[in-house]
Amino acid sequence: MIRYIKGTLEMIEEDAVILDNQGIGYRILVSPAMMDRLPVMGGEMKLYTYLNVREDAMQLFGFGNVDELEIFQMLITVSGIGPKAGLSILGTLSADDIRFAVLADDAAAIAKAPGVGAKTAKKVIVELKDKIAAKETVNAVLEKAAGKGAVKEENAGVSKASAEAVEALAALGYSAAEALKAVKQIENAGELTTEELLKQALKLM
Repeated sequence: MIRYIKGTLEMIEEDAVILDNQGIGYRILVSPAMMDRLPVMGGEMKLYTYLNVREDAMQLFGFGNVDELEIFQMLITVSGIGPKAGLSILGTLSADDIRFAVLADDAAAIAKAPGVGAKTAKKVIVELKDKIAAKETVNAVLEKAAGKGAVKEENAGVSKASAEAVEALAALGYSAAEALKAVKQIENAGELTTEELLKQALKLM
């Protein structure tokens, strides 16, 4: 119904912001991670939104980009994950981190989100596994790594797939040294694809 709202930041609450758009103040629930990225009070911002309709309330949830919104919409399809739990996960992990946690069967990473237990984290992995494409996820992260100018000299002497895995891990926030160490621990690394290497490396990080 409401794809995004662009307006002036008028107020900050504990878990929400008030955006003024042409004299109308929209209360939008956001993650702690988004709270850290807010402009100064009175500044302009744009949030992509999801409208959650309940019997007793209508709530807007806001995200910094379409990628976060799409992952949120995937998360709330999981049984036991409501909008607030989905927002909590996105407040702990980035959209790419969530994708790789699912691909690597890393329930522990998802369970770090407040209010999300181990059983629910496992449900996220089971129910989203078929919805998240490994190749597309890896390509998206590699594009971000290229944009950040990821350091490549550390990757000398490893296969192209291994080098790409190291760069993708670096783009996710791991140090190049940590990433390279993890990739080099994988048996028969030279015979594996980038996606396969990432899945195994994430389990070693």
